[in-house]
Amino acid sequence: MTVIIDYEAEQKLDLPYEEIINRVVAKTAELENCPWEVCVNVLLSDDEAIYALNHEFRGIDSSTDVLSFPALYLPAPADFSEIEEDPGLDFDPDTGELIVGDIALSVQKVLAQAAEYGHSTERELAFLIAHSMLHLFGYDHIEEADRLKMEEEQRKILDALGIHR
Repeated sequence: MTVIIDYEAEQKLDLPYEEIINRVVAKTAELENCPWEVCVNVLLSDDEAIYALNHEFRGIDSSTDVLSFPALYLPAPADFSEIEEDPGLDFDPDTGELIVGDIALSVQKVLAQAAEYGHSTERELAFLIAHSMLHLFGYDHIEEADRLKMEEEQRKILDALGIHR
């Protein structure tokens, strides 16, 4: 598994964020039955940068907590059946890992939302990484049934890691 983390925010997370991110990525891939090791890029940035990304790629004129940029097309959430192991397409030719996509996260939102929801910064960071990984694996929350399923998967991931509110 390769998780490339770029920390570009001035505000610092006073916790072992690399370890937390790696644990969540690994547990999500395991629980979603991904048959390959994965490669994901994570950008830890600020509201201003997330605002710019949200505006450029989604046409939304506001900041957000986390953005997901999937590299895969999956016919259904966590359905890896149509992926063919072909280095150079969906797989990193050097490592053989499945390239699942990119995550961009606002450090300011992690800190603010942890305080707002009354739980730890670790829990908020883990939640947002799990949420984004599920998006990279094809989940969404547009329809109510999909939202409930995604929330259930998020709970399973955090529970498996022993990260609670």
